[in-house]
Amino acid sequence: QVQLVESGGGLVQAGGSLRLSCAASGRTFNSYTMGWFRQAPGKERAFVATIRWSSGRTYYADSVKGRFTISRDNAKNTVYLQMDSLKPEDTAVYYCATAKTPLPDVLVRLRSSYDSWGQGTQVTVSS
Repeated sequence: QVQLVESGGGLVQAGGSLRLSCAASGRTFNSYTMGWFRQAPGKERAFVATIRWSSGRTYYADSVKGRFTISRDNAKNTVYLQMDSLKPEDTAVYYCATAKTPLPDVLVRLRSSYDSWGQGTQVTVSS
């Protein structure tokens, strides 16, 4: 069983920055893809960004492209989400997730493709 622990959320003004971290631990950790989703009040959980563990290839939702950057530290089994130029509409609970099987490109943005999830961290952007 893989455990994922997110950190780094908080309250920030519009235009500000935050960096989220997600540390993976457990008896075995073997992830092909690790990513971030977010869920705003009253909305479905939505894809934000993901990264392929071996190649480092990244994918982003159109709403965050150019403002958010996902990266990973293989030695620490940790993925990061650098969020810049934050907007009030970025307010949500952010969840880290992993996929233990190889995902074709068409599946990396689907919530159902991911096997393990963290507990979430709140990000609030004030206007």
